[in-house]
Amino acid sequence: MKRVFYFLVANLAIVLVLSITLSLLGVEPYLKEGGLDLGSLMVVSLIFGFGGAFISLALSKWTAKRFTGAVVITNPSTEYEIWLLNTVRTQAQRVGIGMPEVAVFDSAEVNAFATGMTKNRSLVAVSSGLISAMTRDEAEGVLAHEISHITNGDMVTLTLIQGVLNTFVIFLSRVIGYVVDKAVFKTKRGTGPAFFITRIIAEIMLGILASIVVMSFSRKREFRADAGAATLAGREKMIAALEKLQLTQRATVMPAQLAAFAISGNPASGLKKLFATHPSLEERIASLRAS
Repeated sequence: MKRVFYFLVANLAIVLVLSITLSLLGVEPYLKEGGLDLGSLMVVSLIFGFGGAFISLALSKWTAKRFTGAVVITNPSTEYEIWLLNTVRTQAQRVGIGMPEVAVFDSAEVNAFATGMTKNRSLVAVSSGLISAMTRDEAEGVLAHEISHITNGDMVTLTLIQGVLNTFVIFLSRVIGYVVDKAVFKTKRGTGPAFFITRIIAEIMLGILASIVVMSFSRKREFRADAGAATLAGREKMIAALEKLQLTQRATVMPAQLAAFAISGNPASGLKKLFATHPSLEERIASLRAS
């Protein structure tokens, strides 16, 4: 959940900042005297759509560390830190990727995440709550799950999907803003305030709708990462880790800043399923048992 949350927040913020900055500077080459130049608009949308997504990817490790306060283990001082480093190193070598940075963040929730721009420049972080709650076999399953996300290139795939969605969000929001400005507010020359305001509102709303597509991808990749972890650490260890998450999530209160995103592993119905980052833990366990 965390890696998707950080990526989406950073991506939305970057796209909005770029959009507002260009408007304030008057850099809008798609606005011609004869109207909206759709060809130029598509080029601008592609540049800033993928640009925003890849900037988010480049900042993903920094953002994750900043948001969680994760501290990278450089000189392990405890037996558990030594075990964490050795386990991640062994798993990374088995799948043929560079050694990720390994970090611990202070949180009562049982959680872990992996992020990074490339397979060889990644970060794996675990919470202090996970260290306290899980056995080493269970923690090994979680680490293998995160290493599988890195190996599968999930962050890069997410970036490409987000880039395509950003492009359409930027393109459509400006078309909507232009139509509203001309058809509803009857602006005759150039564009009026309605174009700017409507465009920003449309950008936010379309961005939320686009997140449904991202969440769908997120749910599918969890099954792939579970399967990878089962191969890397053993199916029973991964199942045991998911079963422990079932127990701990029922008792864990998510931090206020993440409360709105506390869907992972919890039952979801109706529209909530569209915004769930993960399948239910029951589905994931059943999938592993059936494999």
